This record gives sequence, C-alpha cells and structure tokens, in this order.
Amino acid sequence: MDLEIFARVVHVVCVVFWIGGVAMVTTVMIPVLKNMDTNSEAFKLFHTFEKKFAIQARFTTFLTACSGFGMLEIANGWSRFLDLSSWWLHGMVLIWILFTIMLFIIEPFVLPKMIAKISPTGSKRIFPVMHLVHVLLLAGSVVTIVGVVAGSHGWSF
Repeated sequence: MDLEIFARVVHVVCVVFWIGGVAMVTTVMIPVLKNMDTNSEAFKLFHTFEKKFAIQARFTTFLTACSGFGMLEIANGWSRFLDLSSWWLHGMVLIWILFTIMLFIIEPFVLPKMIAKISPTGSKRIFPVMHLVHVLLLAGSVVTIVGVVAGSHGWSF
C-alpha cells in the first residue's frame, strides 16, 4: 500500500472515531446527564465516561494530526493553505487545534478546578454550558467534514 493511501486511511478512521465519539457525547450523553435527578450521580457518570473517551480522543487526535501532516508532506500540499478554495484545510486545522486545547489543557487542568469550585448540585449549571460548547464544536466539525468531502472531490463553494 502506498504511504499516502495508508495515511489517508489512518486519518479517516481516526476522524470517524474522534468526531463520532463527540457526536455521541453531544447528542446522547450530555442531554441524559442534564436531565438526571441526582446531580452527584450525573457528575460521577460523566467522569466515568469522560476518562475512557478522553484516552480514545487524545490518541485519535494525535494520529489524525500525524496522518494529516504526513499527507500534506507526501503530496507537497502546503501551498493549498494559500488557496481560499481549500478553506476546509483551514477548518480541519482549526477544529483540530480547538479539540487539542480541550483534550490536553482544558479537560485535564481547567475543568476539574471549575467542577471542584461548584458543588455537585452545580451540574444544573455546568452541563448546559458543556452541552453548548460540544454542540458548537460538533457543528464546526460537521461543516468541515462536508467541506473536506466536497472539496477533495473538486467541488467548491
């Protein structure tokens, strides 16, 4: 198998696991947690899922970056960043940067301090905010994915 094809396969599989997980958290898990009667149980359940998903998300975002940069290097595609019709490349990098900041800085260092400052009864305040952030990140991811698929097949807005 050609190295560029291998990088593309790794890239797509990692994006499916990463953004698919974000979609599940955004559309299923957080809405369920927001509506739980017992706030402390909601936090406990969130931490249980978040710990497992964070490992997967960190690994897949790392491989997504490696494979993406690898594809750019192999194809000598860096100049495409200068072409506005390849806006989706900028979108991919922006989404990756936002998630990387969330996964490697906010979740492990900032979020625990924020949650510790509010009592377990504060989940009625924190889960709607977390949900909004996830909805915005998921929406940006979907728009970027649409642009990537369309743009990589020659279609431009």
